[in-house]
Amino acid sequence: MQYRSLGQTGIEASILGFGCMRFPTVENPDPNSDVGNINQDEAIKMLRYGIDNGINYIDTAYPYHGGNSEIVVGNALQDGYRDKVSLVTKLPIWKIETHEDFDTTLDEQLAKLQTDYVDIYLVHALNAGTWKKAQELKVFDFLERAVADGRIKHIGFSFHDKLEVFKEIVDAYDWEVCQIQLNYLDEQYQAGLEGLHYAVAKDIGIIIMEPLRGGKLTNDLPGPVHEIWAQAQEQKSPPEWAFRWVYNHPQVAVVLSGMSTMDQVIENLAIADHGMANSLTKDELVIINNVKEFFTSRIKVNCTDCRYCLPCPQGVGIPNVFSTLNNASMWDAYPQGRRGYSRLVSKEQDASRCVECGLCEDACPQNLEIIRLLKEAHQELGEPAANQANR
Repeated sequence: MQYRSLGQTGIEASILGFGCMRFPTVENPDPNSDVGNINQDEAIKMLRYGIDNGINYIDTAYPYHGGNSEIVVGNALQDGYRDKVSLVTKLPIWKIETHEDFDTTLDEQLAKLQTDYVDIYLVHALNAGTWKKAQELKVFDFLERAVADGRIKHIGFSFHDKLEVFKEIVDAYDWEVCQIQLNYLDEQYQAGLEGLHYAVAKDIGIIIMEPLRGGKLTNDLPGPVHEIWAQAQEQKSPPEWAFRWVYNHPQVAVVLSGMSTMDQVIENLAIADHGMANSLTKDELVIINNVKEFFTSRIKVNCTDCRYCLPCPQGVGIPNVFSTLNNASMWDAYPQGRRGYSRLVSKEQDASRCVECGLCEDACPQNLEIIRLLKEAHQELGEPAANQANR
């Protein structure tokens, strides 16, 4: 296992962090169980195996597994395991209604985790809306109070929004840690690489989520991608290519993986042994870039999800229509794309509702021909999806 310094926290963290939102589950849970449908025995076995083999960063959150992840993590960290790890959970800012709710929620989480403190407490999934709410409810007063009384050791946030919002949040407080999405396809998505460097310049420790893009960079890859990987002098599995690209960035301290099987734990531990910064060769970086170019060449609509086109007077979910089409094309996954589009049909947000008023095209900073592109998206995804929605 490789270890890196986590910003200004003083923590030497394993580069592989155990994300606890995708535990193994059982089909028929005990109705009296306090852990829902989590296969607790297997989850504990996996967590402890990971810790025994060098993982010392455990990441959970209030909503994971319907609120049951924290309970299983708390059970797993008994028998001396709590002292071996940095334990991270997150503040569900969307749940908070009053300032007093901050303390009530943290105390509930500590009870579930069976601990007196968490090493890192992240304000969860900040975006423009929740950031405004957090400020109005004086979240920093609470966080500093919880640090002072010992319930929290270090403060950070996780993020899901645009780069400019990320920079505003970074500049607003002396954060110690932030968690962002990054992988070789998402260099410019949300905070992206620019946000990473912006935060590092302020000595904020960087935690990466979605290094495998929810498994899309490893499962059912198109044939041409495997052909590109095969050109490498040293062969690697798709997960290794994805992890090693993130590990290659020296600014990254921890890369989270939501592991669901023991085989995944074992494989990811082996990859982490070789996760040194700046270790990929120039030829390997070219190969990764060729894979990225293959995927981006299959993007049908160059929508940046800026949402200037919204709200549509007819309720069309324009960015969602385009992302559904792009994902279907990029991953050669049209059956899944049609199922996704059927959900837009059921919500009355599909492209067929467009009346060609043109307001979206006037607002689009990319100058996309949105009306034409919506028609094409509906032709590719719409009729089968509409039929499915009516079944």
